[in-house]
Amino acid sequence: MNYNRLKILSGLILISATMLMESCSPAGGNRPGHEYFQDMGHSIAYEANLVDYFYYNRWNLDGYLKLAQPRDPVKGTIARGYVGLAKYSNAPVPAMVQEEFANETVNGSVPFYYADTEEDRTRAINDIKLNPYPITKKSLEHGKELYNIYCGICHGEKGDGSGYLVRDDGKYPAQPAIFTSDDFINSSNGRYYFAIMHGKNVMSSYADKLSYEERWQVIQHIRALQAESKGLKYNENENTLNKTDFVLTSAKTDKTTATTDSTSTAK
Repeated sequence: MNYNRLKILSGLILISATMLMESCSPAGGNRPGHEYFQDMGHSIAYEANLVDYFYYNRWNLDGYLKLAQPRDPVKGTIARGYVGLAKYSNAPVPAMVQEEFANETVNGSVPFYYADTEEDRTRAINDIKLNPYPITKKSLEHGKELYNIYCGICHGEKGDGSGYLVRDDGKYPAQPAIFTSDDFINSSNGRYYFAIMHGKNVMSSYADKLSYEERWQVIQHIRALQAESKGLKYNENENTLNKTDFVLTSAKTDKTTATTDSTSTAK
């Protein structure tokens, strides 16, 4: 009789000890331990730009994992910087937006209306002709700095397609674009902007490296290199290279005229 009681008591003690140890299991490595309230250790709220694999409250009725993702913007709202292409470019931006936000500051959040396809590449080349920023000494200096960081290693500091990877390393898999060639000099600004946004051949996109204004500053520096190779002027005082980019003093007065003339320099 005492033996049976001892067995029962020992079993109860073992079960109690196991439950106590399990309920107080410490966290370690990828194991969070046991939580009294689940949302104390793992938020069940949606977090912007976060992919959360936390198990609880992440599965729908069909058994598929629901990842926490950024929500869609409120219907009808317009993001800051939306009018960036509306000021000087003839890219398709609603007239209402142009009028309502004519004085809005461009900040790099400007949407891009062209997919990464050859069809849209051609459309961007035909649509985007005018540089929305006037040529200034500051923009050219910053454009040169950015170009040497991101572009010069392949395209060359002079835009001749002979950067370090091609000239010295000799292992580059493809010849980079030669910006000083007649083909690129006569190309519209859309050809450059599209390549920055989506990349081309072995070149990847630089959309996450350069802000909206910085992309155009890089393009301005490329134009300056082209002008230098042809003995032409492209600076804050004068532009004899094309009719789509403006010096600061003529950006407002020449904008309308250049819209009709820009087709002669864009291909």
